[in-house]
Amino acid sequence: MKLLTVLSWLSGLFFIYFGIGCLISEFIVSEFVRYGLEKFRIITGIFQILGAAGLLIGLYFDSRILLFSSVGLGVLMICGFIVRININDNFFKCLPSFSFAVLNLYIALKTFMIYFKN
Repeated sequence: MKLLTVLSWLSGLFFIYFGIGCLISEFIVSEFVRYGLEKFRIITGIFQILGAAGLLIGLYFDSRILLFSSVGLGVLMICGFIVRININDNFFKCLPSFSFAVLNLYIALKTFMIYFKN
């Protein structure tokens, strides 16, 4: 199995989980209140689920969808990382958003290099 496939599945499955959590988890509701971004919780969850679906669909049907979804999730996680820095979360609370930003931007770069660089 190719690295791109493994990483896309890994990210996709995590973001399905995170997206559903954004929609139904009381803990995530309280976290968005703590961030001061409670009005963005539902749209964040929807973006996470759509991004995850895009990774998995794009992997098998259209590499443009894979590229767009991985960039979108990467940007979403960069925003999450910035939010955590701004509210003075510690290193360990910032690490997941940073890690998923790097992972998805790596997927985007790898996708671009494989399918779009001529």
